[in-house]
Amino acid sequence: MRQEVLTWNDIDLLLDHLVPQFDIIFDAMLIITRGGIIPGGLVAEALGIEEILTASIDFPAESRMGENQNLPHKFLALPEFVQFPDSSLLCEKQVIIIDDVWGSGRTISTVKNRVKGAYGIPYTCVFHFNPHRNLFGVEKPDYYAAITDAYIIYPWEIDLGKSRMLPFNCK
Repeated sequence: MRQEVLTWNDIDLLLDHLVPQFDIIFDAMLIITRGGIIPGGLVAEALGIEEILTASIDFPAESRMGENQNLPHKFLALPEFVQFPDSSLLCEKQVIIIDDVWGSGRTISTVKNRVKGAYGIPYTCVFHFNPHRNLFGVEKPDYYAAITDAYIIYPWEIDLGKSRMLPFNCK
């Protein structure tokens, strides 16, 4: 799979493309950990969103649903919510759900449905949308900065290692 390594300047350009798309004033932001933490913080700052919540979801590697020859086991795994806000924090609120990428779409769609179940009004937002991996047909994020078929490596994911870290200078 093709990889694309982004710089912080690339992130600024993505934000410049993303932010003007928002046509709604959101009551709250729900950040999907871990991928959505930095994009969520950047979008929250740009939009002035102060009510920020987090959701953590896990799809176990092994399916508990039995064998199915049509799909890999990992797509049969039921999601487990490790962390999710109380329904009272979402009820009747316009909630922007943030993650870094929409690949298969399973994570963000699962969170979106849970927000709907709490009577919230969910909107989805990612930096990158990969329509080639999308498992949800024509469904796509409500807001996204770019379409890609690459595996994206964000600047905060680059591991410099201790030997390559720049020394701190207090001049």
